[in-house]
Amino acid sequence: MILFVLLGAGFMLSVDFSILNVALPNVGAGVGLGLTGLPWISSAYALPAAGFTLLFGRMADLFGRRRLFLSGMVLLIGASLLGGFASNPEMLLTARALQGFATAMTIPAAMSLLTSTFAEGAVRNRVLGLNGALLSGGFTVGALVGGTLVSLLSWRAAFFINVPVAVVILLLTPFLISESRLPDRVKLDLPGAVTVTGGLLAVIYGIIEKNIPSAAVGVLLLVAFWIIELRSPAPLAPLRILRRPTVKWGNYAGLVVFTMETAMIFLMTLYLQQVLGFSPLTTGLIFGIPGLAAVAAGVIAGRLIGRFGGRKILAAGLSVQGLATLPLVFLSADRTALAVLIPALFIGFFGHVTSIVAYTVTGTSGLPNEEQGLATGLTSMTQQVAITVGIPILTSVAATRSVQLTGIHLALSADAAVTLISVIVIWFGLRPRGTRRTAAAAVPVPDVSAHQTGR
Repeated sequence: MILFVLLGAGFMLSVDFSILNVALPNVGAGVGLGLTGLPWISSAYALPAAGFTLLFGRMADLFGRRRLFLSGMVLLIGASLLGGFASNPEMLLTARALQGFATAMTIPAAMSLLTSTFAEGAVRNRVLGLNGALLSGGFTVGALVGGTLVSLLSWRAAFFINVPVAVVILLLTPFLISESRLPDRVKLDLPGAVTVTGGLLAVIYGIIEKNIPSAAVGVLLLVAFWIIELRSPAPLAPLRILRRPTVKWGNYAGLVVFTMETAMIFLMTLYLQQVLGFSPLTTGLIFGIPGLAAVAAGVIAGRLIGRFGGRKILAAGLSVQGLATLPLVFLSADRTALAVLIPALFIGFFGHVTSIVAYTVTGTSGLPNEEQGLATGLTSMTQQVAITVGIPILTSVAATRSVQLTGIHLALSADAAVTLISVIVIWFGLRPRGTRRTAAAAVPVPDVSAHQTGR
């Protein structure tokens, strides 16, 4: 039942995200938002979801994970109702921003409740694998049923669908999940919170809007955050944790995993609809079939990590993701290219979700219970930032060519190159240090300790 509640929250958010993407044109038309304003339906959500996740993850450690999880559910219900009843762009964008805040509160709190409920080792690996399967299943289900749901009912259904699920989760949680143990002295590093949140928001906004001054301000704020953490008696994100190989390289892997795959899916959506001329419904079906491989990967990835170790599975999964992108570089403008595209997506999605599970395990391993909110906040922040910046970065690469298909080929080449080079970097970054197998470098295997290199 605990899994049902915590994994159900993530599944609901992934379904809603996917459905809303399908419904964007209808949503914009419904509230009078022009074509140029449509990207802000996504950006209004992405900015707080990415910018505040680390802060809320740490707040879950300090003030109670269940409390923050429930607060996020309440905010999600209110935001979804506001979006469903929106009659103008201002109401809609406010609702999307509030949904972003709700996601930033809910996801790290739910993940830290998971990782603190299930101890490191085989069981936690399988739980995180199931989480990956449900997230992938949510995106797939949303893509497949989104168009039908919006057509039969209304774009408002993309908002209202959250409400009954969130209410059920809100009612069940107090009976199933106890509050996390709070530290003796609760203190929030306010200067660190302000600089890291402001820095992330400015950098992400700068990338989305291609605003160099904003990105530069963001970088300066992040540098200030690092200096503050060095001197703070109670840092928001202790640097000893950020320097751990599992945390550092696990989150770098997550950044590559999500940035490259999110951009690839977007580029293939353009290819299917604008080059091959398929409808949005057909495009959803083409992505939906390989999506079954993603669900299967989530189910078995935890077992693979328990047998072979997080480092090997992370490198293998990311290699599969990168190698499966290479055939897409040579796709033609003929519909026979589907014979290459669908198998490549099938294989690539399997590697992608395997990598997600492995980097989640890696990034949250070897840390005490009282710091799991920070660890899951970091991994969740990495995911949200990567999803947000991946598309702007690689579409900018594609835009350097006048012919659309040539630009897509160039961007996919960059995607594959970055992914495969990162495999080498991560492999060496996560290697065991010397002869000592510490919690930061050790990997759980059937006859060894539970500490692992996980994700």
